[in-house]
Amino acid sequence: MGQSNFSFLAGKWDVLANLGETAEKNVYQDPHTTLMKLRLFGETLAKIILALENIKEAHNTSQLDRINTLRAEGLLDYELYEMFDTLRKKGNHAAHGTDYGTTEEAKAVLLIAFRLSVWFMEVYGDFNFEAPEYQEPQEQAHVDHEALQREYEEKVKQLEAELEKLRERTEYVTADEKQKRIQASRRFSKRLQLSEAETRAIIDEKLRQVGWEADSVNLNYRRGTRPEKGRNLAIAEWEVKDGRADYALFIGKQLVGLIEAKAKHKNVPSVLESQTKTYARNVYQHDDEIITPTTGDYKVPFLYATNGRPYLPQLKEESGIWFWDSRKPFEHARPLEGWHSPEDLQLLLEKNDEDANRRLDEEDITKFGLRYYQQKAVLAVEEALKQGKRRMLVAMATGTGKTRTAIALMYRLIKSKKCRRILFLVDRNSLGKQTEDALKDTKIEGYSFADICDIKSLEDISPDVETRVHIATVQGMVKRLFHNESEKVPSVGQYDFIIVDEAHRGYTGDREMTEEELLFQDQNDYISQYRRVIDYFDAPCLGLTATPALHTTEIFGMPIFKYTYTEAVLDGYLVDHEPPYIFKTELAEAGITFEKGEEVEVYDVEKQEIILEKMEDTIHFDVEQFNKKVITEPFNRAVLRKLTEYIDPTGKEKTLIFAVNDQHADLVVRLLKEAYKERGDEVEDDAIMKITGSIYKPLEAIKRFKNERLPNIVVTVDLLTTGIDVPAITNLVFLRRVQSRILYEQMLGRATRLCPEIGKTHFNIYDAVGIYDTLKSYTDMKPVVKKQHYSIGQLYESLINAESNEEVEFYRKQLIAKIQRKKQVLPEEAKQKFKELSNGKSIDEWAHDLQSLSPKEIKEQSILFEYVEQYRTRGEKVYISKHADKIKEVQRGYGEGNNRPEDYLEGFERFVKPEFDSH
Repeated sequence: MGQSNFSFLAGKWDVLANLGETAEKNVYQDPHTTLMKLRLFGETLAKIILALENIKEAHNTSQLDRINTLRAEGLLDYELYEMFDTLRKKGNHAAHGTDYGTTEEAKAVLLIAFRLSVWFMEVYGDFNFEAPEYQEPQEQAHVDHEALQREYEEKVKQLEAELEKLRERTEYVTADEKQKRIQASRRFSKRLQLSEAETRAIIDEKLRQVGWEADSVNLNYRRGTRPEKGRNLAIAEWEVKDGRADYALFIGKQLVGLIEAKAKHKNVPSVLESQTKTYARNVYQHDDEIITPTTGDYKVPFLYATNGRPYLPQLKEESGIWFWDSRKPFEHARPLEGWHSPEDLQLLLEKNDEDANRRLDEEDITKFGLRYYQQKAVLAVEEALKQGKRRMLVAMATGTGKTRTAIALMYRLIKSKKCRRILFLVDRNSLGKQTEDALKDTKIEGYSFADICDIKSLEDISPDVETRVHIATVQGMVKRLFHNESEKVPSVGQYDFIIVDEAHRGYTGDREMTEEELLFQDQNDYISQYRRVIDYFDAPCLGLTATPALHTTEIFGMPIFKYTYTEAVLDGYLVDHEPPYIFKTELAEAGITFEKGEEVEVYDVEKQEIILEKMEDTIHFDVEQFNKKVITEPFNRAVLRKLTEYIDPTGKEKTLIFAVNDQHADLVVRLLKEAYKERGDEVEDDAIMKITGSIYKPLEAIKRFKNERLPNIVVTVDLLTTGIDVPAITNLVFLRRVQSRILYEQMLGRATRLCPEIGKTHFNIYDAVGIYDTLKSYTDMKPVVKKQHYSIGQLYESLINAESNEEVEFYRKQLIAKIQRKKQVLPEEAKQKFKELSNGKSIDEWAHDLQSLSPKEIKEQSILFEYVEQYRTRGEKVYISKHADKIKEVQRGYGEGNNRPEDYLEGFERFVKPEFDSH
């Protein structure tokens, strides 16, 4: 062979040229080395692209992190991502096994690397670049491997310095230039046609990930591969009458599936209909393999077709892995996100829906002690499953026992063998812990659910064979499915039923995102990721919510069963509230005005000090901006003093106060304690406390609030707005405005539960901010796409409070990346001050050290995080008002011109049903 296929990279990208040439020259003599070098090629290429895009990477960034970042930035589409990932995975196999790799496999991966090189030159070199035609590598008599290695080592030494120069050159790359690159990348992808060998190399890897032995070159019918006992083989080019199936799937000797893989422009369902089905009818006996006829003329139960594209709803027929179970002629083919594992198919073979449905009908539903409406909800879901529904929604008012209903449903589905393993998906750790406790406490026929069924909790990454219920967060599942360093990923059939708790999440309006939701860029990202999780698995999915939003019905459809708050009150299962107490203060009505020329105290966030500033213009703040843009201790003091006349901190009734933010919550706690002291009331210090995500062990604090006498009054922001069950809450206090109707309903739901132990007959609402004046109607209930900016402080708190190593490492990477970005805006004097605080360490050295510090060691460095954090709001000012305030009057009602909001579920259905009926 003459010139290398990668020589066009030489000159500007010598390291890449060297790696490509080395891989090429080893393809015959040492394919193992070829695969190793191609992994390095992919890693180096990704590093260069990140530098060109000026995207910082942490010290221990993995290749998976890099390509996930590039994909998140819109720089890699699915096919390019898979090409990078194939280089990574094949190289990992080679790294872990010295005898791994064949010449044919190395050739296929080499061609993928060549295509990535061409893409790179077109997108980052010259948009008009014309690649030379790829030349099949030729076996060479002599290769000077040592010279190539010396050259590589010399080049790689220069790489980091070159990458830093690239970052400096592209620091101010415009959005327009980036968009041009994205467009060039899309043009490349549009005309990209992978060869059959490349496509099979990618599919082989996907099949291997879920437990099949797949190697379309060596595990091939033409090469004599036949099914064997004890092996799960994907045998390529399996011979049938008048053709060869691309893959035949065997569990031991039994033929269980056929796969047809075609070019990406092919219509996938059409391939399934015309070719896979034909081959399934044309299968014949070769030797002693087991062929099991199903319905009609079909001799194979599970049929697949793919064109290599991921499933996209917008390109339904031209994407995805399409699957059909030939045993069920009246069920239609459906698209999947991935491949079934051998275990999945074995369990599908053993499952008998008719028997399961009969057992469900025979199972006595009354023995669970369910209320009548909970029984109806369970039966509605079971009927929907019998009818083959894939998405279901049950809407039940907060406090009416959704979790208990779900537990009864899960038990019946598992006992009847309708389902073997259920995923219970939550959006935050606290809800997962609550569900886990409920499974342990709920008794069925004298035993707890946890005694009867094997349960995996939040800490468990993967279910075992015997696991029947797996509780997981959306965030944890996203990481396992789409950011998994392991060579094994969950198969699409790992669960056969999914329950999504609090299925309305994603619509937040004016709610701050939880610590767990920091994993997502914005609300739209959260919705799309949780939908990615439920779409990934080949399982029916049930959404549970008290407050469906528009996106909830778009995902799950209209509720198949609903039980409203009004019904629950009339049935005596929930308590109603009295007309709210409206506290009207002078400042709340008039607002706060700073006149031009007035000297005002201003909190300078950057310097963390209070300064006097002369107002250049008149500024006015209304009550919605209180405690956000303007700190007003007099307003809070006036309201809280009045509140002490209504709420007894020594009684059995509990109180929940909703504050604007964490700092406001601290202020409220202090002022409320002072107000009771002024009244002469003796109040224990532990009676009043803040519970937000920032405190030490918030879940333990929530348990104390629920189960112990103290605290009696809790101030929160958003942590306690949903899913927390404290029946003794009898008073709700609003010191922040709430525009979101969903958030308002969730907040009210904290107090609706019965509590006969304290003689609770109703609950009280205290409104100091006029929430009913701005409460939005159903027409405004749309998901808010709002970019979230998470501070170093928030990420720091998330890391030190993380409950698993998985979470620690995720937040660690986020935190270091954030520090690297913040470093860019620190002035020189700030960097010097940082050195003084850190005993001589630069911010770069500190960021590097953070890679290996434990959460405890990181916690001990809080002062450094606080110092860097202060620059997050450079130039931001918070005004301090000394304007006096007092209560003008206390009214009962919903404010002038406002009526009590109608029952949420009844109003929501009336709002969305016409839209569904029109489709």
